[in-house]
Amino acid sequence: MVNYRILSKIIGQLLVIEALMMMACLGTAFFYGEDDVLSFLVSALVTITGGLLFRYAGRGADNRLSRRDAYVVVTSTWIVFSTFGMLPYLIGGYIPHLVDAFFETMSGFTTTGASILDDVEGMPHGILFWRSMTQWIGGLGIVFFTIAILPSIVGGSMKVFAAEATGPIKSKLHPRLSTSAKWIWSIYTVLTLACIVSFALAGMGWYDSVNYSMTTTATGGFAPHNDSLQHFHSPLIEYIGILFQFLAGINFVLLYTAAFKGKVKELAANSEFRLYIFIIVVSTLWIMYLLIVKNGYSLENAIRSSLFQVVSFITTTGLFNDDAGQWPHLTWVILGICMFVGSCAGSTSGGFKCIRGVMVLKVMRNEFKRILHPNAVLPIKVNGQHVPQDKILSLMSFLAVYVLMCLIVATLMIAVGIDHTNAITISLSCVSNVGPTLGTDIGPVMSWSSLPDAIKWMCSLLMLMGRLEIMTVLVLFTPTFWKDN
Repeated sequence: MVNYRILSKIIGQLLVIEALMMMACLGTAFFYGEDDVLSFLVSALVTITGGLLFRYAGRGADNRLSRRDAYVVVTSTWIVFSTFGMLPYLIGGYIPHLVDAFFETMSGFTTTGASILDDVEGMPHGILFWRSMTQWIGGLGIVFFTIAILPSIVGGSMKVFAAEATGPIKSKLHPRLSTSAKWIWSIYTVLTLACIVSFALAGMGWYDSVNYSMTTTATGGFAPHNDSLQHFHSPLIEYIGILFQFLAGINFVLLYTAAFKGKVKELAANSEFRLYIFIIVVSTLWIMYLLIVKNGYSLENAIRSSLFQVVSFITTTGLFNDDAGQWPHLTWVILGICMFVGSCAGSTSGGFKCIRGVMVLKVMRNEFKRILHPNAVLPIKVNGQHVPQDKILSLMSFLAVYVLMCLIVATLMIAVGIDHTNAITISLSCVSNVGPTLGTDIGPVMSWSSLPDAIKWMCSLLMLMGRLEIMTVLVLFTPTFWKDN
């Protein structure tokens, strides 16, 4: 059975960390002297009390986790974190409805970036900072963050890492997972700081720089302005946004190897990175051509707008510098493909991941060869490493479930009266953790507030499943998982 003592102990520790995050936002509220001070003070007290109660329930627990425990810990952590994370919205009355508050919080922690707020600029500075912080913490994973700073409390951390990490192949920088976590979080922090300084030098205020940098490097997309980066009307700021979204979409282990060890050739030779670049270049050129021919854009504007939107969609960030809902419908198909594929595994982005795309292409190539040579032994290698058969089976299962889940959810949305284009892109946006959609009712620059409550709950679950790569959550609903053996 599940070890509920260790589960309570870990959740208790994590809630204490979440309370400290709220205290940081409380400091922001004090600085700006707005009415969200009480909201964060009460939320932090409630959260730390909840953390202490969970820790008391888990007293005396050892640090040994089975694989079953790891899956329960990861899924439970994200749900509990989101439940307590919605308190600042509810207590302050900024998002008075439970379903909306939970949706906004889950969208933050999963770095989806879908929002039910119609007027973001009407929110206090502390609340906007909390939205950005939820995305920054969720970027690399809540439990992975804990492994980096408090490895002793997450027993069996390799099992937890396997349950929360993205991509079919888990890469590490060091034999010790806690050391790898520290290095990866260091890279993430350096990338965020560099983004803050770059935005500030480009003319953005420090508050906005911090907020946009946290959501850019987390590939989340929450913005403190209704019109996102378009608010600044600055090509330089948009190009900086493109750069850091692109960097955040690269595998962090590969980024460390290239940037800190100087092994740039490994980056260029990596098949996943090459597919990532290929999709960006082809999609950008195609959309650029359509914008010039169909919408009359100038060359520079077409390049900047198409490149920004392609990078934003493929990295599942969701920031925008233009309204893609007004573009030719063919561009929606291209951006939809980018939304589905996503960027690299081991990054902060969502989606199917380019590494899986590489593996699928190799499987297809081998099948064509097998038709001509039925008895041939055709191993699949990715970056010189042999991919075992069980990984191939997992890949095809994941693809099937991914597509099937999008179709089922889209069908349910159409059944309740949502426009078919919106239904398809909303389901794809949630499971890929992208945020913006492509359609007329809920477009790239619109909020999700008009969705029925039942659909918002469904989207919240879909965002969680997408962030934990589906199987981590779905396995909890199988009868075998709960058997004693």
